[in-house]
Amino acid sequence: MATPWTLTFDCADPPRMASFWKVALGYVEAPPPEGFDTWEQWLTHFKVPDEEWDDGAALTDPDGVGPNISFLKVPEAKVAKNRLHIDVQVAGGRHQPWDLRERRIRDTVERLVTAGGSVLTEHEFEGPLDHVVMADPEGNEFCVV
Repeated sequence: MATPWTLTFDCADPPRMASFWKVALGYVEAPPPEGFDTWEQWLTHFKVPDEEWDDGAALTDPDGVGPNISFLKVPEAKVAKNRLHIDVQVAGGRHQPWDLRERRIRDTVERLVTAGGSVLTEHEFEGPLDHVVMADPEGNEFCVV
């Protein structure tokens, strides 16, 4: 039996990061824990000070397939390249026509730039666009493939 796990981002602004990754992955805000109708009830129940309510955020795959993602406020900024990154797989694979793949990648990149991401590099494969390396609002690298 596999162990449940969550992918957690250390960040400066959890609500902003959660908002961006909701757009990138089609995820939704995670529901409050069982026994609570809202996150506010949970935070109040556990006497979390009001000034800490934005110190975390959580997303979940609405289809229940992908891992949960959480965002945790930390004081330090990102200082080096990620050793782990997310591939946002929108193109459908190399068996798809290259013009279709490129359109899907470019449409997604445009949407993610509007949401606060930035383009770092574009990579071609024997001519056509293969993938784009981007950064989220806090500089975490990921690929649109």
